[in-house]
Amino acid sequence: MTAAWKSRPPLSRAAVARLVQLAGLFDVVTAVFPEQRGRMAELVEFMPAAGILSARAGTAAAGVLLVYLGNGLRRGKRRAWQLAVALAGVGVALHVLKGLDFDAAAVSGALLLLLVAVRGRFRAVPGPRSRWRAVTAFTGFAATGFVLGLAEIAIRADRLVGAPGVRLWAQQSALGLIGVTGPVRFARPWAADTVSLTTGTFGLLAVLAAAVLLLQTAERRPSRTGEDERRLRDLLARYGGNDSLGYFALREDKALLWAPSGSAAVAYRVVRGVSLAAGDPIGVEAAWPEAIGAWLADCAAHGWTPAVLGCGRAGGTAYRRHGLDVIELGDEAVLDVGAFTLQGRPMRGVRQAVGRMRRAGYTCRVARQRDLVPDELAAVLRAAEVFRDGNVERGFSMALSRLGDPRDGDCLLVLAHDGDGRLRGVLQFVPWGDDGLSLDLMRGDRSAGNGLTELMVVTAVEAGPALGVRRVSLNFAVLRSVFARAEELGAGPVLRLWHRLLRALSRLWQIESLYRANAKYLPTWQPRYLCFPTARDLPRIAVAALTAEAFLPIGRAAAPIAVVEPVTV
Repeated sequence: MTAAWKSRPPLSRAAVARLVQLAGLFDVVTAVFPEQRGRMAELVEFMPAAGILSARAGTAAAGVLLVYLGNGLRRGKRRAWQLAVALAGVGVALHVLKGLDFDAAAVSGALLLLLVAVRGRFRAVPGPRSRWRAVTAFTGFAATGFVLGLAEIAIRADRLVGAPGVRLWAQQSALGLIGVTGPVRFARPWAADTVSLTTGTFGLLAVLAAAVLLLQTAERRPSRTGEDERRLRDLLARYGGNDSLGYFALREDKALLWAPSGSAAVAYRVVRGVSLAAGDPIGVEAAWPEAIGAWLADCAAHGWTPAVLGCGRAGGTAYRRHGLDVIELGDEAVLDVGAFTLQGRPMRGVRQAVGRMRRAGYTCRVARQRDLVPDELAAVLRAAEVFRDGNVERGFSMALSRLGDPRDGDCLLVLAHDGDGRLRGVLQFVPWGDDGLSLDLMRGDRSAGNGLTELMVVTAVEAGPALGVRRVSLNFAVLRSVFARAEELGAGPVLRLWHRLLRALSRLWQIESLYRANAKYLPTWQPRYLCFPTARDLPRIAVAALTAEAFLPIGRAAAPIAVVEPVTV
């Protein structure tokens, strides 16, 4: 499926979407501007003024819906195509009814023919529950408008012409939902307008709400069998050293798409219509194209926007060959255990922090999770929960989001104790192949002395040779090069402006402080990339990524880290 994402027919879905949106804007414009007086005079002979006004309002509403449907059409959604066909057909009639506008009706007719001609390009399946949600919303708004219309008629019962019964009241309210004048006559015209406004507004709300929910993207719930887990761990055992983010594919909120050969897989999560993969594909590199192709085909089938967070150079190259654009997202800080030293002036700050903590009586223990006895592990779990900052557990691309699970026995824990033996800090590293570690969890007691984190990181690196560890991956620094280059002599005005903007954003998301926290260890910076289809998808991808990483307080709240209580045997 090489370059399949961008191999498009002459009239692509994006082009069809733009034409539909232009037709929608055209409908809105024709509904706003008055029709020719001669045509209106002819039309009034056959249709009441209220019906003409309703047709104009319906034309405007249809135009707005067509503009909205453009996004769904661009992603190949079948229901967006079905709604667009229905609106184009209705538009032909509405243009005639609002003012004998045959030219505009011809435009809607041409749009209808175009949509029918390209029907095979819109096959994305809808969400399994979107249909019932749409029916529920439509019924709720319509029923509310109907009841309110009846209530307004009842309140003005003494101002009705004649004595229409409740059955005619119901007809008036029901017809008002679709903008049609009913059989009830009011002594004062403003009373009729009030009822029509109420029922017509709720009728439009019912249609709009149903359309939005019908187009709502299905978000797959991650389901992983025991066999999937076994296969994934087998791939990580053989190829996990290729990517420091590989072990995080074991997160329980990630689904897997396998290459047909079973030799590679893409781990992803669907968030707000975006299929977010993280890191490089897992497995033998020769099978990556199969796994990426299967993932992109799944995205196309469901109308999801594909995106990859934090892949390495090899992964970025593979995704680019499949038609995705690639930009640098930031850098990962990697320490070479053999070359790491606290000596030298650049390491003075770290050296002093570590020395200060050791003189205060702090010590650290390094152990694999499987080597802790149940009581020790239980104490670690309790401390991690107490030390957590806030109720939201952040992280997706570089976080495992669980602690103490028996399946993660190879994880390395660094436990910091004060002079009284109290546990004051916890670091968890996940395996990075056979000779590496990747930082996952960092928790510390805020009342501990300054330098606790430095002590734990340095202790882990110093213990590396005895554990067979040659490399340690620390945190990921978003857009690190901006901060680094802005400090260099001769930085240009655009770079300085970009730097000031990132510093302002750092007040919310700690972008700069995370870079500084990594840079003091003098790591090797390895670039990480963002892959995406087109630039116009970036806002949607940014919202999805920030939601997945729990930096946006929207949608389903992120769960705290899962702690698994140890069982005493």
